[in-house]
Amino acid sequence: MGHPHLPSTEAAVTAVREVARAHNLEMTVTDDIGADQTSRRTSAGAFAVLDADGSLPHEAFIELGGAPAVTVQVFPEDDAKITVDGVAFADIPRDSVPAFLRSVYGGLAYVKGRLFPPGRWFVVPLPGDETYKELVPRAILSPWLARSIRS
Repeated sequence: MGHPHLPSTEAAVTAVREVARAHNLEMTVTDDIGADQTSRRTSAGAFAVLDADGSLPHEAFIELGGAPAVTVQVFPEDDAKITVDGVAFADIPRDSVPAFLRSVYGGLAYVKGRLFPPGRWFVVPLPGDETYKELVPRAILSPWLARSIRS
C-alpha cells in the first residue's frame, strides 16, 4: 500500500501537523532553509544558499509534545529521521512519516523482547507490508516503551 506523496519538506510538516492535531499534541517546528543551513550540506561554500542545481534545500526539525517524546527531522533528500523516546529510526521515506506517527500514537507500535540473543526491538508496523525495527538499548527503556512490551 502506497502512502500519499509528499513532494516537499513543507508538505511533510503539514502532514505531521495534521497527525498532531488529530492526537491533540503540541508541535514545535524549526526550519533550516538554504545550502549553508541544512545539516547534510557540509560541502556548501560560505554564504552559498542554493544547491549546485539551483534548488533551495529545506530541512525541518519537529518536536511533538506528550508521551512518547517524538522528534522528526525531515531532510531535503526525501527522507527523515524519527526518534521515539530515544530510539532513532533513520532513513524513513518522507512519504511514510505520517503513517509512522499514526502507528506510534495509535497504539500499533510495540517493543518485542527475546531471550536469545538477548535484546529488545521497537517495532513500528505501517499500513500495507511495511515495518520498521530498531534495537532498544537497555538504558533507554522508558516507561512508555516498557508499557509497549509484547511477548
